[in-house]
Amino acid sequence: MSRTLAEWLAYQERVNVHSIELGLERVREVWQRMGAPAPARQVITVAGTNGKGSTVALLEAMLRAAGRRVGAFTSPHLLAYNERVRIDGADADDAVLIASFERIEAARGSIPLTYFEFGTLAALDLFARAGLDVAVLEVGLGGRLDAVNIIDADAAIITTIDLDHMDWLGPDRDSIGREKAGIARAGRPAIVGELDPPAGLLAALEACGARVERAGIDFSVERHADGWRWRHRDGSAMELPDPALSAPVQYANAAAAIAALHALGDERLTPSAFFAAISVGLHEVRVPARLQLISGEVPIMVDVGHNPQAARALAEWLDARPSSTVRAVYGALADKDAAGVIAALGDRVDHWHLAGLDQDSPRGMSVDALGTILRQTLPQASCTTHPNVAAALQAARAAAKAGDCILAFGSFFVATAVLAEHAAMAGIVDAG
Repeated sequence: MSRTLAEWLAYQERVNVHSIELGLERVREVWQRMGAPAPARQVITVAGTNGKGSTVALLEAMLRAAGRRVGAFTSPHLLAYNERVRIDGADADDAVLIASFERIEAARGSIPLTYFEFGTLAALDLFARAGLDVAVLEVGLGGRLDAVNIIDADAAIITTIDLDHMDWLGPDRDSIGREKAGIARAGRPAIVGELDPPAGLLAALEACGARVERAGIDFSVERHADGWRWRHRDGSAMELPDPALSAPVQYANAAAAIAALHALGDERLTPSAFFAAISVGLHEVRVPARLQLISGEVPIMVDVGHNPQAARALAEWLDARPSSTVRAVYGALADKDAAGVIAALGDRVDHWHLAGLDQDSPRGMSVDALGTILRQTLPQASCTTHPNVAAALQAARAAAKAGDCILAFGSFFVATAVLAEHAAMAGIVDAG
């Protein structure tokens, strides 16, 4: 009997005892058994600590505005697994995912695959069958040994490097940078999106022979009152509209995406057509839970930021907006640097509504543990504790006054809970 999508996903979580198992041998062998077709005419791979999902969305929007048929693979999902695989702007439906999982299962034999590896192979399989011009692939964890790296990308983007997943990637930015540099290929563009990358990243890129292009050196962002200018060392320059994505860090993500497209070139596009596609993509790009606004008398800003670098970007966003009382709904996984996140936001948060995530994931931090970290990091902070995200959000709404802002962040689990509640409430309103 054929499995439903939910049954397939439950099966994938059971079939390999390891939720994470870095290495390419197993997943490459299965892909070769499936014929290893090219997923698209061109492939762009995106790695980094933060900014990957936004950069993928920016690339997808720009390429689609240029008339290209695009596939995008991202993870994790928020409300539905189907979000991970998009073809020509639409999420893959259950039927095509199930058919792909069946092909993967037939090919793998006794080779164990993780949940993420099943999903990566399904995306590649579906992209190869879709006749794509470009496939944009988000790296799940690290780079060198991530399942996505079985594909030799035509261009690689490394957005940022910060301390995250240190048990897997190494104890410092140099080590982590070397792992993420593993997605680059000799003679092909490797775009470095941050202004101060670690030496380990740059050394690894040089060693592999990639054509490195660095933010601030080979291309740059110049912001002004009416938008911003993207400039390249070859003399190319474009006056562009502000990205539809809210955070100041999105200029850096957009600049890296443009640099990748510029490096790859497209003989089918005139310079004016390229500029038009970039402008339309910047205007139309959407990505959930990256400073996503849920409007209302008390607006809720939802963000998946979960490490200190992401928290510093949130702090920059808070500094740039009109002053108001900020109530944070915050939950964290136990393997994240919660103290670093809290310190980065500091007194920008007027009251912390802490949420336990231990009911959501074996990796989830209890609210008692999170409360202890908050008190140690910000002894004077105003705070209440709640068993889960729903309770924390309810309390934040009840305490908030008109003009306040609720910032819900810290984990995909937090974002998922808030967006699911919003979707349910919208459904009730629509039905009524």
